[in-house]
Amino acid sequence: MATVKPFAAYMPAKGMEDKIAALPYDVYNRSEAKEVVKDNEYSFLRIDRAETNMPDDVDTYDDRVYDKADELIKEFIAKGYFVKQDKPCYYVYELTMDGRAQTGIVGCASVAEYEAGIVKKHENTLAAKEADRINHIDRTNMQTGPIFLAFRSNTDVDTYLTEVKKRTPYYDFVSDDGIGHRVWIIDDEGEISKIGSFFNNMNALYIADGHHRCASACRVGAGRHKEGTEQESDYFLSVLFPENQLKIMDYNRVIKDLNGYSEEEFLEELEEYFTLEESDTAVRPDKKGQCGMLLGGQWYRLKLKDEWKSDDPVEGLDVSLLQKYVLDGILDIHDPKTDPRIDFVGGIRGLKELERRCDSDCVLAFSMYPTDILELMAVADAGRLMPPKSTWFEPKLRSGLFLHDISR
Repeated sequence: MATVKPFAAYMPAKGMEDKIAALPYDVYNRSEAKEVVKDNEYSFLRIDRAETNMPDDVDTYDDRVYDKADELIKEFIAKGYFVKQDKPCYYVYELTMDGRAQTGIVGCASVAEYEAGIVKKHENTLAAKEADRINHIDRTNMQTGPIFLAFRSNTDVDTYLTEVKKRTPYYDFVSDDGIGHRVWIIDDEGEISKIGSFFNNMNALYIADGHHRCASACRVGAGRHKEGTEQESDYFLSVLFPENQLKIMDYNRVIKDLNGYSEEEFLEELEEYFTLEESDTAVRPDKKGQCGMLLGGQWYRLKLKDEWKSDDPVEGLDVSLLQKYVLDGILDIHDPKTDPRIDFVGGIRGLKELERRCDSDCVLAFSMYPTDILELMAVADAGRLMPPKSTWFEPKLRSGLFLHDISR
């Protein structure tokens, strides 16, 4: 049984939502974030990345950065930019990209259930990245970045969300990147009870994106927990989507050298594991067990030979097979999280970005077939972890549309 609670969100005042809503803090480097807030003083990125308000010689993780985030949240509330709902509610949040919509329920999932494995993960986290968000949450008493959760779809939820979307939305805007955003507030007690029962009947929830934000919120919650007393910090801000509405894009790899091999020698090494077909056009693989490769200006389609395939939920992933037989086995890239010879390119940037990188700082690129959401769930159900950079979800949830106050 999963628990997802309604909560009284701080939300942008009507008319401010398109100005405040911002992409997640971790999609930008510092200079990129500074450019965003320079053009929009209301952007939530000013709060999520409060170092953007400070001189460049102030460290990103300086205590003054978190103090500034707290100051700005209080200022936005005092000026009426954020308004708190009168009672605990759920919220329905729809994002539309390229004509495809995905609709989720905004609520608060349980820290205890994360610790018990009911909220399941598929990635490890880094302590340094956790520490940043722990400090941000602790200092502001707010969870500001929603965790992207998935659940196995069912017809009752699908039917309910379809009915809600016939109503007039509370927010309805298109962000600068062309993504449509619509929000409905669910404050009817009968509907609140119905939504709670949907999740009570589920055996598991799955972290799709936001492992560091989730781990950080849960660390803060565990530190504040008091036996026998339920607190807001016992729960973490989430948007929960049926798996049948989610789209995972490819997460591609670019490599800076061939580990001492010539191009001809490298191709010979690959032929032990793959059949290789030259292509006159950029290769986007169209099925599992394939990947595209760009080497020396030539695109190839690589098809994994049957004897190297695996039914294991982790070892059988395309990203795992590439890592095992090519990146590790041939190129000696043993730890892709730390090796400077490899970089990762989200599928949203397209194959042209792989060609650009191979014309600048890299010699080799692989275009991957996207990991399926059911593969992600199978890995999580097995209590296993996926390789780094296995999934790229689009569209990205916006921060600043819902804030969860954990001061009580």
